Amino acid sequence: MLALRTTLARALVAAVGLSALTACGAQSDPGPAASATASDKKITVYSGRSEELVKPLLDRFTQESGIAVEARYAATAAMATQLVEEGDRSPADVFLAQDAGALGAVAKAGLFAPLGADVTGKVPAAYRAKSGEWVGVTARSRVLIYNPDLVAADKLPASIFDLTGADWKGKVGVAPTNASFQANITAIAVQHGEARAKEFLTGLKANDPQIREGNGPIVEEVESGKIAVGLVNHYYLGEIAKELGKTPDQMKAKLHFFPGGDSGALVNVAGVGVLKKAAADADTLAFVNYLLGVPAQTYFAEETFEYPVVAGAPAPAYAPALSELKVPAVDLNDLDRLDTTIAMIQESGLVP
Repeated sequence: MLALRTTLARALVAAVGLSALTACGAQSDPGPAASATASDKKITVYSGRSEELVKPLLDRFTQESGIAVEARYAATAAMATQLVEEGDRSPADVFLAQDAGALGAVAKAGLFAPLGADVTGKVPAAYRAKSGEWVGVTARSRVLIYNPDLVAADKLPASIFDLTGADWKGKVGVAPTNASFQANITAIAVQHGEARAKEFLTGLKANDPQIREGNGPIVEEVESGKIAVGLVNHYYLGEIAKELGKTPDQMKAKLHFFPGGDSGALVNVAGVGVLKKAAADADTLAFVNYLLGVPAQTYFAEETFEYPVVAGAPAPAYAPALSELKVPAVDLNDLDRLDTTIAMIQESGLVP
């Protein structure tokens, strides 16, 4: 186990190093739902989601439940690294992560307890761990955002792989240190093999991409016309529109969902895992159930523009229904190959 944790820690540290460069086992016990302990009215959450996005929801949880939340914020890769390095000594009760890959990496280190079926059963099987060790909270689709003044709708690529072609030289914004981009590359490797993923990364690098530190800056520059297109998560259009005092429909930038199950249309999740030491903690279980309740799911849909994963909450108004998306044949449980993906990105030269 120590060797596994060391290997994962090194891989995740590499992920954090990449971000810095641009500033930016199934268990047999029944899980926390079966034998919750008495409440002490406090939990510690390691959040790989930004404070700006989730703190209002954490505050609502405290107000409604009386359970205090000590939240520690950092990039998802950094939080996963810290958890792996701390191991059983971690003060964390819950890991709130931005993608399935990081959750899977921490699960591989043997740090999560399985959640009860009454918890995981709230979420479709495609958006939770087969082992029950993590569960999705929201879904997000990878898209190509584009400026119609620079690219006509009938000229949009049919596949993410088309972006390595000469027509797109110097026109594509990417964020190679971002967890969602890394997960997308992992998905390509899962769906088409590592050789195809390396070929895509090499071709993208050779095509003079516009490298940015995250999805937000890409959307802003597509909106302003500085970049023609960019690979981002769908909900960033809503977030940037909100910052600008607009609705998504009022934005110049538009979303292109790659058709036909293309790798560029990956639907990933933000999700949670419960640390083993908190497996029977009533407060921790209450928090996870709160995230999967209709009020919290509605918050994510209306405030952060993500897809709810629980029935009864509204979908983002400006995006196709989650059920209508044509997604690639990729199991989110297979997105835990961070070490391999990070090495491929580094080798491609997308990050020095």
